[in-house]
This record gives sequence, structure tokens and C-alpha cells, in this order.
Amino acid sequence: MSKEIKNQIENLREQIRHHDYAYYALSQPEISDKEYDGLMRKLKSLEDKYPVFKSDDSPTVRVSGVILEGFKTVRHKQKMLSLDNTYSLEELKEWDERVRKGLGTGQEVEYVVELKIDGVSANITYEKGRLSVGATRGDGETGEDVTQNIKTIRAIPLLMMGKDVLNFIEIRGEIYMERSDFEALNKEREKEGDVLFANPRNATSGSIKLLDTGAVAKRRLSFFAHSLGEYRGADIVSHWYFLSKLKEWGLRTNPHSRLCKNLEEVIFYCQSWQTKREKLNYDMDGMVIKVNSIAQQKRLGFTLKSPRWAAAYKFPARQATTEVLKINTNVGRTGVITPTAELKPIECAGVIISHATLHNFDEIKRLNIKVGDRVLIERAGEVIPKIVKVVKSQGNKVFKVPDACPVCKGKIVKEKEEDVAYRCINPSCPAQIERGLLHFASRDALDIEGMGEAVVEQLVQKGFIKDFADIYSLNKEKLLRLELFKDKKAENLLSAIERSKRQSLSRLIFGLGIRHIGEKAAYVLAQKFKALDNLIKAKLQDFDAIYEVGPVMAESILKFFRQNSTLRLIKKMKEAGLNLAEKEAILKKSILTGKTVVFTGELKGFSRKQAEDLVRGYGCNASSNVSKDTDFVIAGDNPGSKYDKAKKMGIKIINEDEFSRLIGF
Repeated sequence: MSKEIKNQIENLREQIRHHDYAYYALSQPEISDKEYDGLMRKLKSLEDKYPVFKSDDSPTVRVSGVILEGFKTVRHKQKMLSLDNTYSLEELKEWDERVRKGLGTGQEVEYVVELKIDGVSANITYEKGRLSVGATRGDGETGEDVTQNIKTIRAIPLLMMGKDVLNFIEIRGEIYMERSDFEALNKEREKEGDVLFANPRNATSGSIKLLDTGAVAKRRLSFFAHSLGEYRGADIVSHWYFLSKLKEWGLRTNPHSRLCKNLEEVIFYCQSWQTKREKLNYDMDGMVIKVNSIAQQKRLGFTLKSPRWAAAYKFPARQATTEVLKINTNVGRTGVITPTAELKPIECAGVIISHATLHNFDEIKRLNIKVGDRVLIERAGEVIPKIVKVVKSQGNKVFKVPDACPVCKGKIVKEKEEDVAYRCINPSCPAQIERGLLHFASRDALDIEGMGEAVVEQLVQKGFIKDFADIYSLNKEKLLRLELFKDKKAENLLSAIERSKRQSLSRLIFGLGIRHIGEKAAYVLAQKFKALDNLIKAKLQDFDAIYEVGPVMAESILKFFRQNSTLRLIKKMKEAGLNLAEKEAILKKSILTGKTVVFTGELKGFSRKQAEDLVRGYGCNASSNVSKDTDFVIAGDNPGSKYDKAKKMGIKIINEDEFSRLIGF
């Protein structure tokens, strides 16, 4: 039995060392963080149960890391320890109880809560206010000297600001890459035929270890300072005070850190960020909670691996590894054939995942995915997960692009050789009709409440609807033949259909689903041409004077209205009594007139669409992207990366109250 346990422990240690090497040395992880933590917990549990097999070189008694060749090493004055992880509120409460027990009765405890940035830890040393050494964490005691690469990071000052700089201080923080910079980097690598990075953290890890500082500078790495190492020449009484001093010294700290008076405030703040994290332009995978008082920190002390006065509250994992069971194809409303992977179900970010997007057939080829392969999946927000990479190639069936549409068996083609998308060109394909109807009835188009996915599917399957205009030939008798429809529900849907006839021309144009024509372009076209007949008769040169409509959009509009099926559809809509004209917009005058604005964050008094419609009424352009042409950014609660970009570019930012005053609300 003892030999079996010993072998099990040694096997776990070997697995963890392998994954340490893949993560730190190669920047190519093979398993998710949660799975890694699971291996570590299992090993620690066995070592605690069978202490005879404990070892000084076990991964459980040191901070994982590998010293790479190519950099000289540097010893940290104060050890860089890792944090104990908690995965539930119960575990967080247990940690709080241990803190209080360690301090003794009657002690009040304040906590500082910070975002746990998903990047690469670094130790920055300043001597007499001058940056002297920048090092990676390494094994916790000794790291790689990457000072020259650290100096390329603009968020790290070469000289401290202020008059009261210390003679010596080690400042710990996280080097990271913003998502937008990560995407740009991977696009560039794809053009060059290089292996793509799995995520921003791996890109950061690979970048900071480059020997060419010029190449590092191009990666646009950033840095948040968050912790204190060895220091001399000052009395730092609390962590919150230390964070304020960092700002005075010119070092960047995360703006979302918060001082909490008790555990209840800590829990509330942690939970609030679990749903907001996707709005950031960088990755974070949890929260870090630290005892605020430095005196209390010293009293609590350290274990071999972690400080007793700090813990990480980890959010549900957004990555996991699983097996590809099958590759399916779906047809969108514009006929695009999209492949999706059917996966062996696995928990990821708190939900069970069984499917992942593959984007297009070129992506399958790039990732070299085969049925049976073990893959790393990533889930961001509430969207369908994507496959990041193949972890273990164990499939033997190479996927082939289908010869025909998976729904109607019609012909599929690439419209242009450079396109990545294959399309079904059968206009009567049931899949296109269903998805097109859902778009036509959606809130931002004709807004037909009650015409959801299940209703549309039944209407198409029973042959009641073959195009958009057939919606207006529905009657109560037909609706009562659908599942779950009773008198009241049928009457409500028919009333919504009748109301939709009076919707604006811009909504109708958007609802028609013309390729490349979104909500904003539909509004511009409706205002320009005033009537659908005028748009139908338009020639290519008629679009030249419309700034918002480029040549690709113009060609798409002309192609759509040249089709006989489209003209028959419009004729049926006229007969059904739909509004095919746009009212002249009566523009109000304001400081916003003729300006371009961008909304970001959560508005309290308006939906995003309501706000954009309002500013258009002032002759204002509501854009979705911040650029040099942006005049104002209107920021609600919890603004995202657009807010940060506007600040960097010096664009005027106004809050919701100021916006309401400008438009007279």
C-alpha cells in the first residue's frame, strides 16, 4: 500500500513539473488553471495524509517556476510567495476565521480587495528613486533579470516621482497585455505564419522573455503595481496607504481596488466583479483580499508557500480541456455555413459546456482539429466558447468542407476566392428563412413581440410562412394550430404584427437583412432616400455622396434589390399595408449637433438604443468605436475600454447627468 501511495505522489509531482515547464518555460499551457489547481490540491492532500512522503523539492512547498537560460539571475531581497486560492464564499469565510483566530480576540480587521490580474508577476526594485532591477518571480527566491525589457513598459517609471522616495524598495506587480493589443499581435503572427498565443497571459509571458528589447517594446505590455517587498527608510502602516504612495511615486495601480471594513463588504465587492469583468480590456480571474494593517500582517506571518494575511478568491474557470466528439455545420440567416464542435460535456465558468464555435473552415485547418482530439476551450462572458488550441492530437478523421448545404442540400460556394466563408445560395433554404424571420421580428427591427424561435420554427415547418411578407397573412385559425397557442396568445401576436406595419422605414430596411447593412446604415439610407421605392431605383453613383455607405455596402444594396425574389417580397409588403416611407427627421439644435459621440457603460435613464436615437435627433453621429473623429464619450456606470481609450486620446468625457442636460431631459 505504501509503495502505491508513494508512486501516486511521485506521479502527481511529475505531472505538475511537466505543466510548470509547459506554462512558464514554453508559454504553452496544456491544461486549464482549475485543472492545475486540482492536481496541486490532490498532491497536498496526500502529503498531509502521509507525511512520511513529504519532500523539500515538492511543488507544494515552493512557488512554481523555471529559471530560463539567456538571462542572468537575481535574488529577491524578500521572497515572492504565491497566494492560497479560495473557490467559494464558504472557503473565503473559513480563511477570514483563520485570520481572526491568528490575530486573537477583540481585533478589528480591515481588508483591501484588488482585481486579480491574469498576467506575469514581476519584482521591480528602486534605489534612491531610480529603477535598478526588474525581475520575474522565478522560483520565488531567484528570478530572471529582465530589467531592459521592463524598461520598455511605459507604465513603469524609470524614476520615481515625489520628494519622499525611499532609499530602497521592492515593488511587486503584474505585467499584462490588453485584449486589443493581444488580438493585434495574433493577427500579425497569423500573417507571418507563426504559432498563435492562446491568451494574453501567455503572450505576456513569451514577450517578457524575449532577448530583443525592440521586439518587446512593440508588444505594448502594461503593468499594475500591487504589493510591497523589502523596503527601507519609511514607516508604511497599511496596505491602503502603500497603494496611495505608489500613485504619488508615479506607479500605476489598479483603479478598482477597494478598502472594506468587514468580510460582508469583501463578499459583496467580489460578487459584483464576477459579472462585470468582461467589460475590462484586460483579463482578470478573481479577486485578491489582503489584511490592510501591516502590523497585523506581520503578526499573522507566512507559511512556507503563502502569506497567511492574503488570499485569492478565484472566479469559476473560463478555460477547460475536453474532447471533440463531432464537428457540425450550421446555416446562418445570410447563408453562411458555420462549423461548430460538439464536445464531451465539461464545466467551464460555472456552466456545463458541450459546444464551441470554430468560426469558419479555415480556422479548423489552422488549428488542425480532428474529431477525437483533446482541446483547450475558453469561455468569455455569456457567449459560446471557442477552441483555443489542440492540447493532444488523438483523432484520425480529418474534417472536410461539405459539398452541399447541411439543411437544404443546395449548392454552397465561396463568393470570392479570398473569402473565408462558404454560403448556401438557395434563397428558399429553410434555415435561412427561420433565422431571417427572427431578425426581421427582433426588437431593433419590426419589433414583433411573441415571434420567438419556437414560434418561427413551427410556422416555417407547417408551411405557413415562406418569406417575411407571409407574416401579415397569418390569422387566428393558423396560430391556434401551433403548440401552446390559446386565444389570448394568438390575439397578442396578431396585435404585435399589426403594430409592426407602422414601424419606420429604417427599421424595415434593417429587418430585411441586407448584407453589410446594420442599424445605423439603415437609418442613414432611410433619411437619404425617404421612400423604399427610391432606394430600389438607386444607382451606384447615388451612394457616392453618402459618407456612411462604402462601395461594398453599395454593391450589396444594389444586388439585393435586383433580385426578383426581393421585388416580389416588396410587392407583397405594399399589399399588406406596411409603411415604406421615412418621416423627415426634425433636428433639434444642441452642442451635439454635427458631432460624433460614443456611449460606454451602463446608462440608468436610457437603453443604449434610446440614447443613440436621441442624439441622432440632434443631427449627431452615434458611433460604436472611439477614434480621432470622436467628439464626446458619454460614460455611464462601469465604463469599459472605450473610456480608457478616450482618456488616453484626450477626448472629452461627459457623464449621464451632463448628457441629459444637453438634450433637455
